[in-house]
Amino acid sequence: MSTGAVGVVGAGTMGAGIAQVAALAGHRVLLLDAASGRAAAAVADVGRALDRLVARGRVDADRADAARERLAPAASIADLADCVLVVEAAAEQLDVKQQVMAALEDVVAPTCVLATNTSSLSITDVAAGMRHPGRLVGMHFFNPAPAMRLVEVVSGTATDPDVAARVAALATAWGKTPVQVASSPGFVVNRVARPFYGEALAALEEDTGLDAATVDAVLREAGRFPMGPLELTDLIGQDVNLATSRSVWEQLGRDPRYAPSRVQEALVEAGTLGRKTGRGFYRHDDGSPRPRPSTAPPAVAPEKVVVRGDWGPWTSLWERVEEVGVGVLADARPGPRDAHRFEPVAEVDGGLLVPTDGRTAADRAAAAGVPVVVLDLALDPRTATRFAVAASPGCPREVLDAVVGLLQATGAAVTVLPDRPGLLVARTVAVLVDEAAAVADEGIADPADVDTALRLGAGYPLGPLEWGDRTGPARVAAVLDAVAAATGSDRYRVSPALRRASTTGGALRGH
Repeated sequence: MSTGAVGVVGAGTMGAGIAQVAALAGHRVLLLDAASGRAAAAVADVGRALDRLVARGRVDADRADAARERLAPAASIADLADCVLVVEAAAEQLDVKQQVMAALEDVVAPTCVLATNTSSLSITDVAAGMRHPGRLVGMHFFNPAPAMRLVEVVSGTATDPDVAARVAALATAWGKTPVQVASSPGFVVNRVARPFYGEALAALEEDTGLDAATVDAVLREAGRFPMGPLELTDLIGQDVNLATSRSVWEQLGRDPRYAPSRVQEALVEAGTLGRKTGRGFYRHDDGSPRPRPSTAPPAVAPEKVVVRGDWGPWTSLWERVEEVGVGVLADARPGPRDAHRFEPVAEVDGGLLVPTDGRTAADRAAAAGVPVVVLDLALDPRTATRFAVAASPGCPREVLDAVVGLLQATGAAVTVLPDRPGLLVARTVAVLVDEAAAVADEGIADPADVDTALRLGAGYPLGPLEWGDRTGPARVAAVLDAVAAATGSDRYRVSPALRRASTTGGALRGH
């Protein structure tokens, strides 16, 4: 299979991209499409893409010329008879994929491996009715296929393990990073990533005064995601993103944690689908100004703060604060023996700055008896370019200004959020960690592959399980418990895997 001919059925963007990858890897490639002339047009598009790679110095001219010579359109499915592998990249409809597989089995050899590039359909269902279902495997590329490194190699209940292993080895030979996945709704990336979009949409639904630009800026600049979730849905297409969410939701029994968003449904109903229609959460017309996120005006930092307790993933903030000349005094009062339970607080001008544990600033202030400002999670407080906070009702302006000035002194922007449980980054990360833990616990993929899939397939700055271990499973579970209590939603229930890790002190990624 490493040197034989490869067929690709479906000459859209994804099919053409897969054909380009295979041709550059040294295979003779035949590209087939049901629409007359589309395969030939896709071959020409690949040729132009290769020319651009040569111009940018990314591919040697001789290699590009050789790949171009190896790629050709197929006139009919019979032309694929000699292929050792055929990758189907047709419409994301079960009946269409089943028809393609039936037609292929009539012409290819029994040893030919058949792969489907489905992003969410069951491999077992696609294989239903096949004479040799063991040779069918999912080979889920990510868009754009030539650039994205991840390939989910998905096994249905009948998939021969040797077939899956051979396809994974082939993906590696093509320069990709394969992860082995058991067929399940959304596989790994499209399932685990649902909360990334879902929590941003929930923030808008909760009528908290948040806007898309602010949500995206906080997730980008504090969470260090490469794109904010709402701008990413504009790029993907609101209709496409919603369809995937609905598919996963339906396949998982309409579990509320995957429920589609009313906000996104309204966009789709209005035809505002994102970049492809010129408008979604943002305007994409030429010259349209980019909306600015909510950012606090400059404030004066206090001369000193008194810090106590274990700040966990926020600890490096105080090193950064000291470096800019603010005095950080550690409280010398003795704490309880289990110091990790010594509640972290910083005394700032008569109020308290606390890291989020999922409770609102109002609840924290009621418990403390003083004004409270809650600090959202940041991937790395030493390098974050934005911090997000929320203040308790009636918090004196001078207390909030002191906290804002303190964080601005580090050179970061500050966003003052509405007082919602879990804020933005912590709540989003908590549900991502929980979903990833559930996927690994269900045996869909091993923990290392779950993290690899989300880093390479979704571009996350850390794999969610690694992020959960860095934050601390107990902290993550506490955020979810607090959000569940505040919202009354089963959406935030803690998975058995995360609960075990939070109570035993075990690592989500294992040992």
